[in-house]
Amino acid sequence: MIHPTAIIDPAAELASGVSVGPYTVIGPNVVIESGTWIGSHAVIKGPTRIGRNNRLFQFVSIGEDPQDKKYCGEITSLEIGDNNVIREYATLHRGTVQDRGITRVGHGNLLMAYTHVAHDCLIGDNVIMANGASLAGHVRVDDHAILGGFSLVHQFCKIGRFSFSGMGSVISRDVLPYVMIGGTPTKPRGINNVGLERFGYGSETIRQIRKAYKTIYKSGLKLEEALQTLVEMSQDTPEIACMAEFLRQTDRSIIR
Repeated sequence: MIHPTAIIDPAAELASGVSVGPYTVIGPNVVIESGTWIGSHAVIKGPTRIGRNNRLFQFVSIGEDPQDKKYCGEITSLEIGDNNVIREYATLHRGTVQDRGITRVGHGNLLMAYTHVAHDCLIGDNVIMANGASLAGHVRVDDHAILGGFSLVHQFCKIGRFSFSGMGSVISRDVLPYVMIGGTPTKPRGINNVGLERFGYGSETIRQIRKAYKTIYKSGLKLEEALQTLVEMSQDTPEIACMAEFLRQTDRSIIR
């Protein structure tokens, strides 16, 4: 159902089954797939593609120009997958030509009120960003990561899968998969044991992840030495291989 007060540009493409609330504005070059519900007073600009069965609550701002002084009106885009929930006053911006030109959000994510996803960010699947969590430009957040309320992520950082940041974390370096961080200053606080158990990881796998954590953070090894140890440990545990590959690819080093 399209509310009669909604303003939808003729160049927007809305599939059957899309619901648009009162006073929402949808601009040209916006594509919205079936089953998506949009509340009142939302603003959606293009080029933006929104997948199936999403719920976009009132006052969201989707697909706005990037907050980057280098941006000069180039055509860039935002892509949102399926089954996401984006709550009140969340802001998601398009990419820039200085990077890949696209901001991308995967499937099944929960972006709570006042969250911000800046230009050129990549968010995987089943990510939770609690109220006020904010990503600067060019950030990557991998599957099942959880960012606690008002967590702030510096540009170009990578947040590993199944990691967890406590409320108010200031994240200026990469966060390893499966690791919890928090406190002031932000430091590693162990592995995300509860999250792993909830997702069905077995006790032996969790034990191996904890062993890898201790190798990196408790053994006194340099990162290069810890990486080599993880490579040796990873032959029988894919999760350790994931941690080793993440550590190998980090550009900003890790919170340690």
